[in-house]
Amino acid sequence: MKALLRFSTAVLVVVLTACVSTSSLDLEALNAAEINNFRAPEAEVLSTGQPTADQLRVMASSGVQHVINLRSPGEDAGFDERAAVESLGMTYHNIPVSVGDGGINGENAQSLQALLDQFDGEGVVVHCATGNRVGALISVSEFSAGNSLDGSIEEGARWGMTSERLQGLVRENLSSN
Repeated sequence: MKALLRFSTAVLVVVLTACVSTSSLDLEALNAAEINNFRAPEAEVLSTGQPTADQLRVMASSGVQHVINLRSPGEDAGFDERAAVESLGMTYHNIPVSVGDGGINGENAQSLQALLDQFDGEGVVVHCATGNRVGALISVSEFSAGNSLDGSIEEGARWGMTSERLQGLVRENLSSN
């Protein structure tokens, strides 16, 4: 009977440990910041729309160390994002992705994946204006990695690709490859 009780206790501890988030990011504070299209698709990776300067401060104090901006230089954030990010002690990276000019492509998806791999285990936020381009590039990465078309689109949606129009464009692009 004691052996069964010890075994049951050990199993319960393992199950409860697996259920606890391993993220070092303060997701409660980040949720409270009301960031556009906020997603936490991986333990240390966030996907969002354009954060404000105040939201970047919340990100920095919540454990984010790296910001990857997918917006093109001509898209005005309303403030100098690079300066704001760097003043908060985070690193800033830009992969300019335009939707209309074919920016949702394998090269940009590989660039994003390389940065995500480089910062594995560190707090990262990836954003564009709405989060849709983030999800679109993830879809391209997933498809390139051998996932199904539907599975790749679903994963992109989980990362923030909520636009049905963009989902259709990505689906069409990936289907033709």
